[in-house]
Amino acid sequence: MSNPFANTKPGAVLCFGELLLRICPDAGGKWLDENNLPFYIAGAELNAATALALWGVPAKYFTVVPDNHVSAQIIGYIQKKNIDTSRISYGGNRIGVYYLTPGKDMKHNALIYDRAYSSFAELKPATVNWDTVLEGISWFHFSAICPALSQNAVDVCSEVLQAASKKGITISIDLNYRLKLWQYGKSPQQIMPGLVKYCNLVMGNIWAAETLLGIPTGVAETTNKTTYLNAAKKTSAQIMEQYPACNAVANTFRFDAGDIHYYGTLSTKDEFYASAEYQSETIIDKVGSGDCFMAGLIYGFYNQIGAQQTLEFATAAAFKKLFIKGDITNKSVEEITKAIKL
Repeated sequence: MSNPFANTKPGAVLCFGELLLRICPDAGGKWLDENNLPFYIAGAELNAATALALWGVPAKYFTVVPDNHVSAQIIGYIQKKNIDTSRISYGGNRIGVYYLTPGKDMKHNALIYDRAYSSFAELKPATVNWDTVLEGISWFHFSAICPALSQNAVDVCSEVLQAASKKGITISIDLNYRLKLWQYGKSPQQIMPGLVKYCNLVMGNIWAAETLLGIPTGVAETTNKTTYLNAAKKTSAQIMEQYPACNAVANTFRFDAGDIHYYGTLSTKDEFYASAEYQSETIIDKVGSGDCFMAGLIYGFYNQIGAQQTLEFATAAAFKKLFIKGDITNKSVEEITKAIKL
């Protein structure tokens, strides 16, 4: 099956998650002397929605923000990216924030979260009309960051996933693992299987699958690419067997020892695909690369592109993002297509 989502209904893609502000203090503290603290509008799901809108896919965004002037300005900014913000909900008192030193990634000690009691984290179940939110939607996307926030967020995720599943909407998840967020007394493996069971496309990496779903990688740290490809094939098959709704599993591999090495894999019920490998001596910004890969998968499958071509597009898009400041890509479909290694 070259496209495991060939039966996806026409409609819009809804990206569901927390809108954030990323604050970027430099490692040396110059921001204090210069009174200049760079920031970016952020959030994994918003990053994906922005890429999709840039690439011509009808993208809508659901989040929760306070009803104030700053939120209005941010929503106006999002609308300029051609993202439909009509599904955004208002409530609570604050937008979540995180601090990350430029050039570092989300697993680094330079990451500091300030997201407790944000409007999104405080959203409670049975307060949103999901039939209205999901009207005209054919694809629903979220990430494992959402249920890491709070039990409320878990309950809301479960609620909207049930609603989307009943409507026959294609559901995708990015298995982002953020250790510092799981602080409300539940482990990922207590929560994530109950949400992944609704998902038709699972994206992440073999280590996230082990941490979030309890599916062992079966490999020690190595530099052998074949070992990693075999592990991706094995764990992907286990995910699809354990979660029958899942039609495809994608994995990314990025190794930062010296030169950057980047490649991806995609497993369907019938086939296993590996992308070309990309290398670079330096990069600019690691944040958002995985979100761009996820958007690339959705873009390809939404447009009925074959599995191998979709994987190559997603991998090239993610690699190009490593050379762009900020959380989102600015590369067009044409630029990404030209960058694909043959």
